[in-house]
Amino acid sequence: MTAGPTSATSAVAAHAPGQHARKAALASFAGSTLEYYDFFIYGSASALIFNRIFFPGIDPLLGQFLSMATLGIGYVVRPLAAALIGHFGDRIGRKQMLVFTLVSMGLATFLIGCLPPTAAIGAAAPVLLVLLRVVQGISAAGESVGAVTLSLEHAPAGRRAFFASWVNTGAAAGIMLASLAFLFVSFMPQADLIAWGWRLPFLASIFVAVAGFVIRRRIPEAEVFEEAREAGETKRELPLKVVLRDYWPTVIKVILFGVWAVVSTIVSAFGLSYATNGHLVPSSAMLGSIIVTAALGIIAQPLFGILADRIGRKPVFVAGNLICAASIFAYFWSISQKDVPLVFATSILVMVVGYGMVNPLGPAIVAEMFPTRIRYSGAAISSQLGLILTGFAPTIAAAVVRPGPDGWVPVAVFTAACCCLSALVTLVWVRETYKVDTHELGARAGA
Repeated sequence: MTAGPTSATSAVAAHAPGQHARKAALASFAGSTLEYYDFFIYGSASALIFNRIFFPGIDPLLGQFLSMATLGIGYVVRPLAAALIGHFGDRIGRKQMLVFTLVSMGLATFLIGCLPPTAAIGAAAPVLLVLLRVVQGISAAGESVGAVTLSLEHAPAGRRAFFASWVNTGAAAGIMLASLAFLFVSFMPQADLIAWGWRLPFLASIFVAVAGFVIRRRIPEAEVFEEAREAGETKRELPLKVVLRDYWPTVIKVILFGVWAVVSTIVSAFGLSYATNGHLVPSSAMLGSIIVTAALGIIAQPLFGILADRIGRKPVFVAGNLICAASIFAYFWSISQKDVPLVFATSILVMVVGYGMVNPLGPAIVAEMFPTRIRYSGAAISSQLGLILTGFAPTIAAAVVRPGPDGWVPVAVFTAACCCLSALVTLVWVRETYKVDTHELGARAGA
C-alpha cells in the first residue's frame, strides 16, 4: 500500500492553489528578471561595447564578430550544466538549485563589471570574459526551466500556463531593465562610457540578486514533487539515464521545437548591432524600442498564458511563431529605411504580439512533456540543447548579412525559417496538454 501524504504535504496542498502558487510565480518572476537582466546586459554590451574593450586593434568587423561569438559561448556550456543542475533539482529539490543559479549569475555578472580591459592586462582580459560568460551560461541553464517547473507544479488545475508564463515575463522585465541601464549610460560622453560607464549596469546586478535571493528562499517545494520524493520515485534511477533511455524522442522534439527562441537574440543583440554600427538608427532609439516592447510584454505575456489555458497551448504557440516569421521582415526593413516610428511599430508586432505568444508558453510546453520525477532534468537538458542555436544566432546573422540596403534579407529568412520549423513541429508532433492533470504529464515516453 502506498503511504498517504504527510501533514507537511497536506499543508502544501491546502495552500498551493492560492498562496504558494502566487509565491512561486513571484519568486520565478524575480529570479528570471535578474537572470535575464544579467544575460541581456551582456548581449547589449557585446553589440555596443565589448569589441572596443576586449578586442581592440583588429578589423572592426572581426572584432564585432568575436564579440558576438562570446555571446554564444554562454549557450554552449548550457546542456552539460543543465544535466548536472537538473539531476540535483530532481533529487534534492527545485528550490535549492534555483537559489544556486541566482547567486552564481549575480556574482559572474558583477565580476564582468570589474574586468580590466585588454589594454591593461592583455589577452587575459578576453579569456576572463569568456570564463565569466561560461558561469553565466551554467546559471542560465538551470534557471528558466527550474523556475517554470516550480511554478507549473504549484499551479492550480487549469492555470498552469498562466502561472508558468511569469517566468518568461520576468525575462521581459530583465530585458527592459538591461536596456534601460544601457540607455542611461549611452548618454554619457563616449570616452567615459568606454573607460568606466559600461561597467555600471553590470555592477548594479548585485542589488537585484539580493532582492531575488530573499524572495526565492521563502518558497516551499511543490506538492507534486514532495509526493514523488516521499514515494521514492526521485531516487529510483539517475534522471539523466531515464531521459536518454526512455525520452530521447522527446529530447529531439524539444530541440526542433525550441528554435523559436532565436527571435529574441536576433532582435535584441544582432538587430541592435546592425542598426547602430551601420549608422541606420541611433542606439538610443533601438534601446528605446526594446524597452517599450519589453514593458508591453510584461502585460501581454500573462494574458496569452490565460488564453492558452482556455483554448490550448498549440493554437496560441503556432500562431505566435507564424506572426514572428512574417513580421521579422518588416522589422529589418524598417531599420533599413531609418524610420524610427516604424521600427517601434514593427518591434511591437514581432516582440509583443508574435514573440509574446510563444515566449511565455515555450518553457511550460517543454516542462509538460516530462513526468515529475525527471521533469527538471528532462526539460533542462533538452531545452538547453535547443538553445545552442539561439546563442549563436547573432553570430550566424553577422556571417550571412550582406552589404547594401537589402543585406538584412538572409537574416530575416534564417529567423523566419526557424519560426516555421518550430510551428510545424508543434502542430504535428507536440501533444496538447492544457486539459491533462499535472500528475499525468509526461506519463507516456515520447508523448
